[in-house]
Amino acid sequence: MVSKAVESHSVVSQSVVSVGSKIRGLRQRQGRTLDDIATAAQLSKPFLSQVERDLASPSITSLVSIAKALGVPVSYFVDTPTEAGCVCRGQDLKFFGFADSTDLYARLTNPSGGRQLEAILVRMPPGDDRPSEVTTHAGEEFLHVLSGEVTLTLEGKSFVLGVGDSAHYESTVPHAWTNTSGQETVLVWVGTPRLF
Repeated sequence: MVSKAVESHSVVSQSVVSVGSKIRGLRQRQGRTLDDIATAAQLSKPFLSQVERDLASPSITSLVSIAKALGVPVSYFVDTPTEAGCVCRGQDLKFFGFADSTDLYARLTNPSGGRQLEAILVRMPPGDDRPSEVTTHAGEEFLHVLSGEVTLTLEGKSFVLGVGDSAHYESTVPHAWTNTSGQETVLVWVGTPRLF
């Protein structure tokens, strides 16, 4: 009985992400070095390295400096996952639109913290043969078609995507999409960096 309790406790402990791991993970995703962050946070590189490896604990002041250097609020490192912060319930989706578009959008990701990735559920009405504006911007995009079909145009070349099809491309490539079918198209769009 005791050994089972100890085993379950150790599993829980291993699933918790440490402050040091969060700092290292965010720094690496941003492509920044220990030197960069240590200098920006006015901390020594050896100390920051120890923090990242959980060999030292930063004070609140040091953690605030590290957060500023990485461009996130301190809560990014200390908040624990909650349903409100991590889970998106289908019945709570709220669709919104823009004046120049008939498409509807619902955010699937939480806008809080320093998260880079954004996922949006897109509903495109049937037969809207006006393509979206051709755009380019930094980052990446991913589309996955749940129903209907969408015509994706990349650098002037068109691809028709049906149910179950997906596309992944650099956002710096001129791109646009449209629904030319006779039914509503529903797709998931995922991109970096966040748009909203």
